[in-house]
Amino acid sequence: MDTQDYEDDSSEPSPSKSRRKGSAHSADIEEIDESCQIMVNNSDNVLRILRNLYHDKEMCDVYLKVGNKEYGAHRLILCATSDVFQAMLMCPKWSEWHESRVELLELPICEGFFNLFLEYLYTGKILITHTNVMPILALADKYIVKGLSRVCLSYMCKHVPHAASHNQLFSWLQYSTACGHTKVMETCQNYIKWNFEAVANTPDFSNFDIDMFTRILWQNDIVVHNEMVLYNCVTRWLELEKIKMQLVCCNNVEIEKNFKNLVERIMSCIRFPMMTPRELAELLLSTIIKQHKEFFMDRMAIGMKYHSGYTDQIQPYYNTEEGRLLFIPRLYTSDSCSAILTIENFRTIPSYHTSTFVFSSHLSAAEHESHKVNEWLVDLYPRGIWFKKCYLIVWQGTLEVPEEVLYTVRLSLTCRELSETDMRVKVSVLIYGLQGKNKPFRTILTKNSW
Repeated sequence: MDTQDYEDDSSEPSPSKSRRKGSAHSADIEEIDESCQIMVNNSDNVLRILRNLYHDKEMCDVYLKVGNKEYGAHRLILCATSDVFQAMLMCPKWSEWHESRVELLELPICEGFFNLFLEYLYTGKILITHTNVMPILALADKYIVKGLSRVCLSYMCKHVPHAASHNQLFSWLQYSTACGHTKVMETCQNYIKWNFEAVANTPDFSNFDIDMFTRILWQNDIVVHNEMVLYNCVTRWLELEKIKMQLVCCNNVEIEKNFKNLVERIMSCIRFPMMTPRELAELLLSTIIKQHKEFFMDRMAIGMKYHSGYTDQIQPYYNTEEGRLLFIPRLYTSDSCSAILTIENFRTIPSYHTSTFVFSSHLSAAEHESHKVNEWLVDLYPRGIWFKKCYLIVWQGTLEVPEEVLYTVRLSLTCRELSETDMRVKVSVLIYGLQGKNKPFRTILTKNSW
């Protein structure tokens, strides 16, 4: 039988020519067996065909109306990429399954990005930015496009500081909380707690949900200069909330009643014993305290008793979880509670280099124990540590300890003056990096020691 060569109408070269060394073609070919087998990878061309199918609107068998726009599509593609579309267009229980035109009710924020979402179903490609990630994620969640959801969630986890600088942090937090996207929710919460002062100075701060704001204020790992600064941030948030109340309600009596309840709920989270006696005295001049004296006088009295050493009078507060939290310091960055170690030119630091410094801290936040100070020795190994081989002499004899190299960042903290009494210490290491002019905290490690 004679063998004839057939020319393909496509732009692709014949397999025989593609095997020649140095020949160029659109399909990637991997030779499995030099004698008679080749692997043809023509996926790029297939994707191009699907993309053209979407843009040219050829052979469309269903039209999706979103807002004022209509998009031509193909049932096969929609059903293959989305579980919701599959049920909607293939199941007789749905009224849309036999319709050629389907109206979809989307959130206003999602309508303008539906074309990008639809194109992704055909091509698997989409440009994600801080302005469209929320509506794209909402569409991916609604239509159960899991691959796109994962991409959006990964993007959000990596770009939380960017969202904060563009006043989108709290919308990300609210959506991820409502939809159970735990990792994004925790990343947003941590950013707020670890950069509280910076977040409080953004216009987005007024969008903080009341319940979420309360939960965060109860946390121990909020990073602020001191409790007084946190109080001022909370006061500003309350003032913004009162403005919102005045815009939606004209009844002054009802506004004052609701605002009073809100003040007591939010200010219960402030740890007045962690303020100095001088700061507590300055609070008496605060407008919000003058307006709610009865509530604040009781809270401030707890702080003064704590600083005066009236242990028996404040002991009952330790019987409740809320009361115990009043006497637990947060992560304060004031000079009396922290020290800063800056690592410059990190890439040029030699391996196993040690940075050492000494700082002191008060053993108690109470004023009556302000004379009790302890010194700490810090050894930081930013480029790993090298334990050389040594010999350990014990009663059984001499033991050889082999060398070991650890390439992780390590930090050791040593108390230079051991107390005669038992002492409980909470040590936190705050790690941050430069991002433009901002210094957002990236990681916080906390350990409790006795």
